[in-house]
Amino acid sequence: MITGVVSALGRDIKSQLGTTIPGGIQTDASINPGNSGGPLLDSAGRLIGVNTAIFTPTGSSSGVGFAVPVNMVKRVVPQLIQFGRVSRPSLEVQIANDGVAQRLKVGRGALIQAVTPGGAGDKAGLLPTRRGLSGIVTGDVIQGVNGQAVNSSGDLLAALDALAAGDEATLRFIRSTDQGLQELECKVTLAQDKS
Repeated sequence: MITGVVSALGRDIKSQLGTTIPGGIQTDASINPGNSGGPLLDSAGRLIGVNTAIFTPTGSSSGVGFAVPVNMVKRVVPQLIQFGRVSRPSLEVQIANDGVAQRLKVGRGALIQAVTPGGAGDKAGLLPTRRGLSGIVTGDVIQGVNGQAVNSSGDLLAALDALAAGDEATLRFIRSTDQGLQELECKVTLAQDKS
């Protein structure tokens, strides 16, 4: 047993494959080789997460550790047992990474980089980032899902993870127009993620 302190909640965990796991628990407890998949317990012995990764500048087992929250585990494990994979909802859009969004001066929200033709986002009327006569026009910037604030691409993933394919979601977003920025809302029926 190793003790440590939970130093942050709601952290995005970037995997080696480039995917993001939203809502991670950050801890300073050592995660030794072989401890991934082990329980993260609170002081009363209750399961609060599953140890997943450690980021360390030295390559040792000490550094910043991350655990997947137990609520996500409860939702994902039954799907893995039944289907062998996790069924996630999708807007069928590509979200720009936060670095691209910052370069395009998007301060808050999840910037739509591309929209799958005929997909859920396209049917809802969402617009991608594109070239205009005066240069790059930013796509719609999602800032809310069903009343939940979206400040980054990680927030969007967390909001969508609470939903299922086939659910209807209300998106609040900012759109760049010739008349300036407009705050809009639309409803979208979520598709099943095909990745």
